[in-house]
Amino acid sequence: MNKTLLIENGCKELMSYGVWDTKTRLKRCVKKIFLGRKTAPEDLVFWPTGLLASGLWHCRSDLASMCGKGWQEKEWDEGQTQEEIRQEIQQIESALTAYFERWRKKGMPLYFLDDLVAGETFLEQYQSLSSQEDKESKEKDIRIRQYREAVDKMATFAMEYAKDEAGSFLYRAGQDNGYVFADTLGLVCPFLYRYGMTFDRQECMELAVKQIANFLAYGMDGVSGLPYHGYDMTDGCKYGVIGWGRAAGWVLRGMSKCFLSDYGRIRLKEPFTRLVDEVLVYQRPDGGFSWQLQALEGPRDTSVTGMICAALKEGIELKILVGDNYREAFVRGRDSLEKSIHDGRVYDCSGECEGFARYPQRYGAYPWALGPALKVF
Repeated sequence: MNKTLLIENGCKELMSYGVWDTKTRLKRCVKKIFLGRKTAPEDLVFWPTGLLASGLWHCRSDLASMCGKGWQEKEWDEGQTQEEIRQEIQQIESALTAYFERWRKKGMPLYFLDDLVAGETFLEQYQSLSSQEDKESKEKDIRIRQYREAVDKMATFAMEYAKDEAGSFLYRAGQDNGYVFADTLGLVCPFLYRYGMTFDRQECMELAVKQIANFLAYGMDGVSGLPYHGYDMTDGCKYGVIGWGRAAGWVLRGMSKCFLSDYGRIRLKEPFTRLVDEVLVYQRPDGGFSWQLQALEGPRDTSVTGMICAALKEGIELKILVGDNYREAFVRGRDSLEKSIHDGRVYDCSGECEGFARYPQRYGAYPWALGPALKVF
């Protein structure tokens, strides 16, 4: 498996996925002006690219640590020189800077909760620049202010966003329903928690943990311990299938990112471990995970496998998950994921979900498989 190709493709897709071409712009214009239909905006930081950005930053940090003291080549870097590693770091940093700048120059628009996953990386970039001990410069100060303005705007967007009576984010505030989606936990909580830690905003950390606690209380299946896709407190009903793989992945992602301090660890360590144990019951004989976890004879889904393995890796590294069974499950999942990687793309990934119980059985190579895979290897 060539990780360099994964990184190269990640950088390309970061700047191309979801960007409208001329034909798409004309179609949208016709629908809006002549047919009077509502059209979704061109969202330059929508969740697929946000996941790619997060995965690329993880690679950048991993590579940078290798070029520090005690340099030694990792197994997947065999044959690479330090200079080649530095070039790879530069490639990632250039792509992430261009990604941020393109959005900033558009006025930093925020349309959906989904956009906040990109805030994780913008916050990481802000922290990285702020901690650099090199000579101060006007350009550096400007960039730090720009990233700070961006993450402040994202935090305000989250804090002021519509919520239900229990304080959970309504996935689409403009729609006439009270739907809370599992997706929100992985899209918003990681950014919100880290922002709270970085700028001493306890209320942000509390809001992140509240999202997870509420979903564990209202959105889980009482028999299997697996998540539904979502719920609505106004009618007390749970929606979607039990054990949709990416729902489990989103929940685990949100929880694992709240272990940065004792506040999150104390409250989420036990439920995180419990959910991991429930999920691992459904690890397939080939090491992967299905689009619906219980559908062991159904299609294997690399987006699900990647998200679960990324959470496993984080839990193991933070010593939240202790035991050979977790390491063995991670290795089996990683090996399964590797079999679907060809020419820097991650195949066998299910298509974009269209709503509760609307899970297209179209499989291909999508950013929501590539982003998590960048964190696994």
